[in-house]
Amino acid sequence: MEINPNSQQPTGSSLPTSALGNVQRPGEYLRQIRIAKKLELEHVADALKMPVKTLTALESDDYKVLPEATFIKGYYRSYAKYLNADASIIIQRFDEIYANDTGLLPNHALTNSPIKIMGKLPGSNSERNRKWLKRSVLIVLVLVILGLIFTAIQNWSSKKNDATAPAASNVEILPMGNASAASGDQLVLNFTRPTSIHIVDSTGKVLATGRQASTLELSGQSPFQIRLDDASAVSLSLNQEQISLSPYTVNGKAEFRLSR
Repeated sequence: MEINPNSQQPTGSSLPTSALGNVQRPGEYLRQIRIAKKLELEHVADALKMPVKTLTALESDDYKVLPEATFIKGYYRSYAKYLNADASIIIQRFDEIYANDTGLLPNHALTNSPIKIMGKLPGSNSERNRKWLKRSVLIVLVLVILGLIFTAIQNWSSKKNDATAPAASNVEILPMGNASAASGDQLVLNFTRPTSIHIVDSTGKVLATGRQASTLELSGQSPFQIRLDDASAVSLSLNQEQISLSPYTVNGKAEFRLSR
């Protein structure tokens, strides 16, 4: 059983009397009631939502490690109510001995008190750290969501710009000599929408490569090696003869050799 060397030990019976003794201190009185009811200190602290260290200081009547007198009275009232004890006589005895123990009046102002405030009691730091951790995680999640939204908007804007700029073309057409132009075969490509192409003639010359959106007229030596990324967007003629691209189209793309 717990023993406080400063306490006045009861005689004859283990149960405390219904009222404080003439020299008994309020914390010791409540402690004796708790022990008589066979309640563990940790259980009471959990029920009262009070740190074990604070409850231990109350039972020891150690006011110099507790916060202001106003708070101590509140603790005593809560503790007495929990143990079904008379809080009024506990508060009265506290007022009588508090000034003696601390040199302060039991109703002294908070600003003039040398006693540590409640926020300094052990146990508060972990709760504060958990709150900051939750806030930090929430901020990171918000930033990630905003980043994803921003990326999605950029991608959508980029696709929209590509779709609304059919006249733009970065096709590279390689010039050929006059002799080749005069004696070569004539390719004409018409486009309904922008698409990428790559055309090489039999001599290995690249006649056109890149993205194109308007009519393209080329001269070179057949057979031609032709690649169209979107065959349905292109109509092709060789030496003024229309060429069907459907036999060469697979999954929308066409890659084939064409000769006259």
